Amino acid sequence: MRIAVTGSIAEDHLMTFPNRFADRLITERLDRISLSLLTDDLEIRYGGVAANIAFGLGSLGLDPLLVGAAGADFGGQEVWLKEHGVDTAGVRISDTLHTARFVCATDTEQNQLGFFYAGAMATAREIGLPELFARTGRPDLVVVSPDDPEAMVRHARECAQLGVPFVADPSQQLARLDREQARALLDNPCHLFTNEYEALLVQERTGWSEQQVLDRVGCWITTQGAGGSRIARAGHPTTRVAAVPPRRPVVDPTGAGDAYRAGFLTALAWGLDLGEGARLGSAVASVVLEHSGTQTYALDTDDLLDRLATAYGAGEIHRLIPRLGVPA
Repeated sequence: MRIAVTGSIAEDHLMTFPNRFADRLITERLDRISLSLLTDDLEIRYGGVAANIAFGLGSLGLDPLLVGAAGADFGGQEVWLKEHGVDTAGVRISDTLHTARFVCATDTEQNQLGFFYAGAMATAREIGLPELFARTGRPDLVVVSPDDPEAMVRHARECAQLGVPFVADPSQQLARLDREQARALLDNPCHLFTNEYEALLVQERTGWSEQQVLDRVGCWITTQGAGGSRIARAGHPTTRVAAVPPRRPVVDPTGAGDAYRAGFLTALAWGLDLGEGARLGSAVASVVLEHSGTQTYALDTDDLLDRLATAYGAGEIHRLIPRLGVPA
């Protein structure tokens, strides 16, 4: 299965705050916040949701096509992504704008404050999938992840016109989508990914109930952090899959959700079921939690299998074993 991933390509500026954000806030003055928080360190990493998902897919042996917009400063990240199996033929380069920037601080309780500068990402709306796929080949699945809102809607509609199944992963861009855009994005995707907060925001943005959303999406996957993930389908019992605990202290939660999606979609590309997708996604996410940055991890087959077996037992992962390169 060939997967195209549309969405943001960015550079992450990640900082650590050595206390709790809550301790610096005055409850009675939340309407007038003026804070300067001193952080311990700064790490500059490659990021962007689409790039992160594509990196994970490539690290698991797939050959994803990355579709998005970046600036002339994309060269270093492009080399890095290609070295990890990502086809960058779908990236549009702006001559005048920088690649998008994500600036984020994480406190001692893994709460985060983040800001995103779109930069070149704003030009992603100019990327047409029919023309791109005529040049690069038609994929079997398209992931529409956080991007310029007009680009997200355009790409979802173009997938419907082309008859290519697509996954809706609006994530942090939900807050920027108006009702018409949110409803357009949820016009019959085969899968919808959200976290718990975004699951509620989907309903607020669309004006649809949970059941009405389910009636429009083939499958709704909700990640719940340490609580695992929930898979809902209309007319089917909800499936709950436990998380894979990290083996080392959590360093940075940034990118864990993107890694989950990469593992989940890789399992589907291998012809496995939704539960197996959730298990593999959870294992990959547990690795990312142990690293600073979203594309700094390396996947080791033996380590992944050991994490999976410890969390779920050999009986639940027997079909994943040969796919991860170990004879059954």
